[in-house]
Amino acid sequence: MNRIAICAGSFDPPTEGHLNIINRGLKLFDKIIIAVAINMSKTPTLSVDERLSLLKKIFEGNSRVEVDSFEGLLVHYAQSKKTSFVLRGIRNMSDYEYESQMALANKTLWPELETLFMMTEGKYAHISSSIIKEIITVGGSAEQMVHPLVENTLKEKLRK
Repeated sequence: MNRIAICAGSFDPPTEGHLNIINRGLKLFDKIIIAVAINMSKTPTLSVDERLSLLKKIFEGNSRVEVDSFEGLLVHYAQSKKTSFVLRGIRNMSDYEYESQMALANKTLWPELETLFMMTEGKYAHISSSIIKEIITVGGSAEQMVHPLVENTLKEKLRK
């Protein structure tokens, strides 16, 4: 059986926490689809194309990882990809509260959809995109929080 899971999010930017969840998810699933959500109500730092490009470079050579983008409901995207599994990382209780609401809403929309919550490893629990952006903006290093490609891209964008 070919088990495929979707790991969806804004990935603005992709963090070491995201990468950790995806790599650990590959122990449970045959394939992970990293689905960059297009949210017109947000103004991202990195364009969708930049996020897709970074994620494709980071997972280059890993045939078990697909990088894609989607707009609209995750349920519809999962159906289009013929999978009923979603993988979500959780750092803390506020993440759990939000993610459990989303999982229940998705389950209401499509009862076959299963959401698997994976706790972030402790060394990544403090990482958030806003913290990373702030550190880089003021000249700090996010070396242990993001992949070097991501840090270099953010430095180019945020330090102008």
